[in-house]
Amino acid sequence: MNVIELFKMGGVWFMSIVTIFGMGMLLYSVKIVIEVFVKKEYDGKGVNYILMFGSLAFIIGLLGQAVGMFEAFAAIQAAGDISPALIAGGLRVSMITPFYGIIYFILSIPIWVVLREKIKMHKQD
Repeated sequence: MNVIELFKMGGVWFMSIVTIFGMGMLLYSVKIVIEVFVKKEYDGKGVNYILMFGSLAFIIGLLGQAVGMFEAFAAIQAAGDISPALIAGGLRVSMITPFYGIIYFILSIPIWVVLREKIKMHKQD
């Protein structure tokens, strides 16, 4: 199973929104890294946006899972009797979006911590 198939299985709308927030976090991180380490002229304002974008990616992933589970339970209720294997497959698919979002969140934490500490050290000098 490749990444594009997982992206489609996770739901294109929610996966796209998670990707937008994740890419926003990465691009904003690159911008701040350049200002802090290359230009050495960053005042420290806005570094928390890195963590915010990473958190939003994860939260939108959880929202995507909730919406998907709501639709899945409605389909199960309409079908009546279904196999446990079908339910397990649906649960597996429902975990794609939050898993994708948590990857961005986990990436945002060390980036945020390192930049925040570097900015604190820069302000003390």
